[in-house]
Amino acid sequence: MYTTVPGSTEHSSPIRMWADPESVEPQALEQLRNVAALPWTRGVAVMPDVHLGIGATVGSVIAMEGAVSPAAVGVDIGCGMSAVKTTLSADQLPDDLGKLRTRIEQAIPVGRGVHHKGVRLEAVQEPGAKKPMRGWHDFWEGFDELEPSVTRGKRGRVSEQMGTLGGGNHFVEVNLDARGTVWLMLHSGSRGIGNQLAAHHIEVARTLPQNQDLRDPDLAVFLADTPQMAAYRRDLFWAQEYARRNRAVMLWLFSEVMRKEFPKIGFDKAISCHHNYVAEETYDGVDVLVTRKGAIRAAGGDLGIIPGSMGTGSYIVRGLGNDEAFNSASHGAGRRMSRTQARKQFTVEDLKQQTKGVECRKDPGVVDEIPGAYKDIRSVMAQQTDLVEIVAELKQVVCVKG
Repeated sequence: MYTTVPGSTEHSSPIRMWADPESVEPQALEQLRNVAALPWTRGVAVMPDVHLGIGATVGSVIAMEGAVSPAAVGVDIGCGMSAVKTTLSADQLPDDLGKLRTRIEQAIPVGRGVHHKGVRLEAVQEPGAKKPMRGWHDFWEGFDELEPSVTRGKRGRVSEQMGTLGGGNHFVEVNLDARGTVWLMLHSGSRGIGNQLAAHHIEVARTLPQNQDLRDPDLAVFLADTPQMAAYRRDLFWAQEYARRNRAVMLWLFSEVMRKEFPKIGFDKAISCHHNYVAEETYDGVDVLVTRKGAIRAAGGDLGIIPGSMGTGSYIVRGLGNDEAFNSASHGAGRRMSRTQARKQFTVEDLKQQTKGVECRKDPGVVDEIPGAYKDIRSVMAQQTDLVEIVAELKQVVCVKG
């Protein structure tokens, strides 16, 4: 159940929080109150993985009427998760998973890596799908309609990044559920192009008249029926589709690696969900733009994915359809400390201990992703039992990081 947190003014929209307000950083509470005080905001739902963000609080769901804040969406437009259950069981995996991890890393570029030879996109077929993925021609035609000052001369690079992981908290994993069934899972977004489009529109929004007296300039908005809003929506929805397709390509590449290693493997239908994005939805008869910044859609029956960290469990969930939360749930465990704090507090030896039993990087480059830098995923799940039900609990045995 949620707690209602008072806004900063008598005209503020309601802030409904699925977390203990005492556990939330004061700066994050201030961010939430600032967004609730905007005249276009119709409500804010706060997930149990809430923590301070740039622009808007991570783990927040913001419903606005006739407006959207590009900084609240963030720069990794369309970031999200994909997963698929296989027919493989734990006892069919090799004792030494290092070779499998290496082959995944060879198939899916990580960090700043790209597909220099490109990927045959017309052959991409998500695991469990009956036909190859369609619509590539129309999708790339859409690229030519994006903001030209951002995209000029970048078509090649954007194509090369399709089907790549990136860095930070993005990952590719082999997981086991409670029955020992193997699942494939990955986390990524819209790569460089999403970041660049977002940065452009965030700067445009800051210059507009309606945003000159905001408490927080990062909450600058575009208004409906303006050319700036039209341009942002065009680029935003294209970048969200790029992110969806990027994950689909990676999941296909991942499944092809597994087919070569385990020729008899089969796959269920893949699950995919954004957790940094905007959707057009209706609540109480009002059409709103819902920004989920670190939150997944969890309408009744929706399947979603809530990951922990590189050494803890993750969850496949089914939405319960809670309108008070704008049909949403958390996007993960949520950080409890910044990357800088994690690097200061933890060592490589700590990382080795906290990722014991997981075939993954154990070096200074990923110390900031150590499980101890994140909230306890079980506690996060316990705070949202009215938002989702657990379908499967997973634990990784292989984790590939950028």
